[in-house]
Amino acid sequence: MKDVKVLVVDDNPLVLDLIAKGLDPHCDVRTAADGADALLKIVDDTPDLVMCDYRMPGLDGRQLYEKLRSRFASRPIPFIFLSSRSDMDEKLRPMVDGVEEFIAKPFFLHELVRRAKKVIDRLQLEKLQKSSARPGVIQGRLEEMSMLDLMQSIEMGQKTCKLTVRNGKQTCEIYFAGGQCQDAQMGKEKGEPAVYEAVRWTAGEFEIDFNSSPSRTTIERSTTGVLMEAMRLMDESQELAEGQPDTAKK
Repeated sequence: MKDVKVLVVDDNPLVLDLIAKGLDPHCDVRTAADGADALLKIVDDTPDLVMCDYRMPGLDGRQLYEKLRSRFASRPIPFIFLSSRSDMDEKLRPMVDGVEEFIAKPFFLHELVRRAKKVIDRLQLEKLQKSSARPGVIQGRLEEMSMLDLMQSIEMGQKTCKLTVRNGKQTCEIYFAGGQCQDAQMGKEKGEPAVYEAVRWTAGEFEIDFNSSPSRTTIERSTTGVLMEAMRLMDESQELAEGQPDTAKK
């Protein structure tokens, strides 16, 4: 599923190619060699997200950002800035309107992709919501968007909703308020244990109903806290499984 269009702008062709290849599995990547090239491409085919280097010859990242903010059609486009830490602190921090992330250079590609993917997943959810046949309800498959991605996107978007996930005969309902997990139910299991089980699912269907809100609180941790604990438990289970003797060979 590559519905989100991301324009990557960098005057270094090696960096541009590296980022484009890293993001390619997660979105529809377009590239621009500098700010002027990016401006023309944005006017011609508006992207959903711009990832832009700050220091470029001619039209730099900040000037590109300001030009886009001055145009009604391009004003809502979210930005991710790449820059040195000194530029970030001195010149970019005041620009908070529409800036999703500041990523310091040099960077590790996997960390850049991880942070960008959170924004991409949130934008994907928003696109699904707008194109939904049922007002306020979106549907999809866990093979396209994992439980981790779904819950992080709901948290980032500060959504109030009910997330229903199905895997075979099992169904889990998770309620959010302002992006934070508040309640979950899977059969007789409720609260965090229900979420921990559902996070393990890698296949199935999901439905997000933005018309629903929680009526009780069975979860005290933040959404991030729940996901971190779920990841810890999964790692622990994997370590235990790997430590079991291979009885099949005895």
